Amino acid sequence: MIGEARLKARLGVGSVVALLLFAIPAWAQSTGIPRTTDGHPDLSGIWQSMSGAEFGLEAHPGSKDAPPSLGVVDEGTIPYQPWALDRRKQNLATRATSDPQTKCFTLGTPRGIYYPEPFQIFQRPRDLTLLFGFGHSVRTIHTNGSTHPEGPLDLWLGDSRARWDGDTLVVDVTEFNDQSWLDRAGNFHSDALHIVERWRLLDVNTIEYRARIDDAKVFTQPWNLTVLLHRRREPGVQLIENYCYTHDYDEFYPYPTEGTR
Repeated sequence: MIGEARLKARLGVGSVVALLLFAIPAWAQSTGIPRTTDGHPDLSGIWQSMSGAEFGLEAHPGSKDAPPSLGVVDEGTIPYQPWALDRRKQNLATRATSDPQTKCFTLGTPRGIYYPEPFQIFQRPRDLTLLFGFGHSVRTIHTNGSTHPEGPLDLWLGDSRARWDGDTLVVDVTEFNDQSWLDRAGNFHSDALHIVERWRLLDVNTIEYRARIDDAKVFTQPWNLTVLLHRRREPGVQLIENYCYTHDYDEFYPYPTEGTR
């Protein structure tokens, strides 16, 4: 009889615990990733891509001015229209002077995300603010349910409006100009660029960043890229302004030209 009583007591306690867990919101039960007070994943922090995508989104061998890479394009290659592929080749050949980065222009979206320097995210319920060391760039991702303003607006970073899909931040980005490049290999876009980003915390220190690139003026179909962003965790780490000069970016990321190196 004593054993039976103990069993009933334990079953009773288990039922109470189950009911309590059911009553607690799902976001509060998850402890694997940091969350804000409203339960959404907290993306705040200083992040950096180690993907090498800046040197070329597609897979490429090593060269005198770029390390080798397996690429970050999900489909393997970027589906350029024939005329645009010729333009990309021309960009690559003249990148020492034609890349907007060498002129200290804003890197744009999505290039600023995987550029090999850290950037910082500040998160509030109504928006996320992204600060970039290069070019004094500040990007706002609105999460307050607002819609894109009437365009065209001709923006370097685009206009970003977001919603939460479970634990994934889905960002719709439009209203671009055609002045930025996608990397230093000459990949480019037009003012018809439309990006859908998906930001997802894989763990406390890793964000999976995915972007669907759609531009009917340049590409034959939409395509996707994926990079991982890693949290910078050094003691006292902070974002440092990269004051840009019109130069070959010193010896860190040189653009060698014939007869100059």
